[in-house]
Amino acid sequence: MRRLATLLSVIALLCLPARSLDRAEFATLVASLSEPEGYFDTDNLISNESTFLTVAGRLRKLPRGGVYLGVGPDQNYSYIAHLRPQLAFMVDVRRGNLLEHLLFRSLFAQSRNRLEYLCLLLGRAVPADLAPWDQRPVADLVRYLDSAPRRPNPAPLADPGLPLSAEDRKIIAGFHQRFLADGLDLRFNSHGREPRPYYPRLRDLVLATDAAGQPASYLAREDDFRYVQQMHRENRIVPVVANLAGEKALRAIGDYVRREKLTVAAIYTSNVEQYLYRGGELARFARNLDAFPRTADSLIIRSGMGPYARGDAYSDQLVQPLEGFLSDFAAGRLRSYADIIRASKP
Repeated sequence: MRRLATLLSVIALLCLPARSLDRAEFATLVASLSEPEGYFDTDNLISNESTFLTVAGRLRKLPRGGVYLGVGPDQNYSYIAHLRPQLAFMVDVRRGNLLEHLLFRSLFAQSRNRLEYLCLLLGRAVPADLAPWDQRPVADLVRYLDSAPRRPNPAPLADPGLPLSAEDRKIIAGFHQRFLADGLDLRFNSHGREPRPYYPRLRDLVLATDAAGQPASYLAREDDFRYVQQMHRENRIVPVVANLAGEKALRAIGDYVRREKLTVAAIYTSNVEQYLYRGGELARFARNLDAFPRTADSLIIRSGMGPYARGDAYSDQLVQPLEGFLSDFAAGRLRSYADIIRASKP
């Protein structure tokens, strides 16, 4: 049954009309789409959303293909694994987020499977018998990492795909050192404040489950990992410095998506809309989204954080049709951030 499921997955991937980008086109896109960076008071090396995969079942039901956009670090890879888009843009106001994705890109390029990827990321020895780990559950990978000896030297940065300054490389090396030092106990960090005890650790995110309690991160199954890896190898995961309410980046991405005759599958905003609403920038964000080619299936994935989460959880993952958000905004029904949350569906 597992082999049949894998075969069907491969057939589905082959049916997607994806266009690889060459190295020059990738570098040009990153540079031409990006806008000046802004400030946010977190390093955001990993997510602080423990519930980020509760929407995985909804995403798996969407048509494959299209374009994915998402803010933040590698939680995006899990959404990509479930959506199977043709192209993805990692959009974030921090240039550091772009550099972190180049670190991930480098490690994907050097890895033969998900266990080696995690070993390279966390500085652990790679087992000699690597191939059998392809079929092992993700909990076994975590147990291996907990007991594996440390590597004396971190993996070198492979070709990042675009020119980097000495300062860029220093920042990337600093990010990697955090993963090496904290390992699976790494937590989301806000500058000037200690990590909250309810923030998930990296191990919690790797082992995260969907609403049915099934492991659902991009590291849970080898075929999900390999899909993301192949997108990186074909330069189809493009990191961009972008303010979601900015004047340039999202509009330029929308123009590119239209020229490629694609549509948006999903946009993951985390809780950025909360800050946009607070800063009076929601109208510019809505105008940017309205410029994207879309279908009735196009979704916004957002996070209700703190008082906007249901129950006892710190975070709550929600989805809303993109067209529904734009209609609500145009009709004046979004008078508060709470209205945005209420319009979303779990």
